[in-house]
Amino acid sequence: MSLWDPVRGVEIPLAVATYDIDFAGTVGNIVFVRWLEDLRLALMAEAYPIARALAEDVAPVLLETRIRYAKPVLIGDALKGRMWVTAMERVRWRVAAEFRVGAQVHASAEQEGIFIKLSTRKPVPPPALLKERFAP
Repeated sequence: MSLWDPVRGVEIPLAVATYDIDFAGTVGNIVFVRWLEDLRLALMAEAYPIARALAEDVAPVLLETRIRYAKPVLIGDALKGRMWVTAMERVRWRVAAEFRVGAQVHASAEQEGIFIKLSTRKPVPPPALLKERFAP
């Protein structure tokens, strides 16, 4: 069951390249991690682009990634990735994602992270612009 919320999320097409395919002819598991990064950057670009974060001495740091693989993704699939914010806490934030071909979910994921001040490497609250845009 999808908890997709286009107000709190993004959806982007994801291209399956020949180098994404493993020996079994399906997209390799590690590729989904790269796509999660693409989705997080697209999500942040909506309200707080990474260039702005870095200019303000702030960076996102991942603490945990969980992926459930439901159905293989193949080279010809018209894949779309969705990501949305599920929690925006005092210091941590959580996102969920789905990888879909049409209406079929091929994989789903959750990630948890924090933001740090780059100069000190200490956690800071999620940026106000992200909270305003995406907080549940």
